[in-house]
Amino acid sequence: MSEREVDQQLVVRAQQGDKLAFGRLVSKYQRRLARLLSRLIRDPVEVEDVAQETFIKAYRSLPDFRGDSAFYTWLYRIGINTAKNHLLSSGRRAQASASFAVEDAEGFEDAERLRDATTPEGELMSKEIALTVNRVVKGLPQELRSAILLREMEGLSYEEISEAMNCPIGTVRSRIFRAREAIAAELKPLLDTDEKRRW
Repeated sequence: MSEREVDQQLVVRAQQGDKLAFGRLVSKYQRRLARLLSRLIRDPVEVEDVAQETFIKAYRSLPDFRGDSAFYTWLYRIGINTAKNHLLSSGRRAQASASFAVEDAEGFEDAERLRDATTPEGELMSKEIALTVNRVVKGLPQELRSAILLREMEGLSYEEISEAMNCPIGTVRSRIFRAREAIAAELKPLLDTDEKRRW
């Protein structure tokens, strides 16, 4: 049984009043949701509050969930919107925080060079790359930042991101492309790559 099918069974049980089934969904996705939210909101206490609010909204909206998308895609959409509303209500923009680990660079064509951190030079290069990626992602407009984080950090498909961000798939592709271009432009001097190569 696929992860989506398991989630769908838990959703059906939760819709029928089984609070333990919803509790299992919360347990399964709370860390992933918090990780996503921490890329948009800097304060860990606020991340926890927004995550809790997201699950409350999801629970209240559960009767309307039809299963057209995966549960976690639906949940992430609620989380992103809740984070945006939280930041707007406090008069702030979304931040990108929490450092990217070397493992997060799996999508780079030059990933082999990034993974070789066994030497002091390799460790220094990995840290410099991570700092550069963090800085660039932090400076991206919110729509680009959300799209690239959902794709590269959460591993969502373009279709799932389209659903989560409530926009056409072509827009998702464009946002991810623009985010990757911005990151690649800043990484080029560090990696000394061909100008035509990106992620």
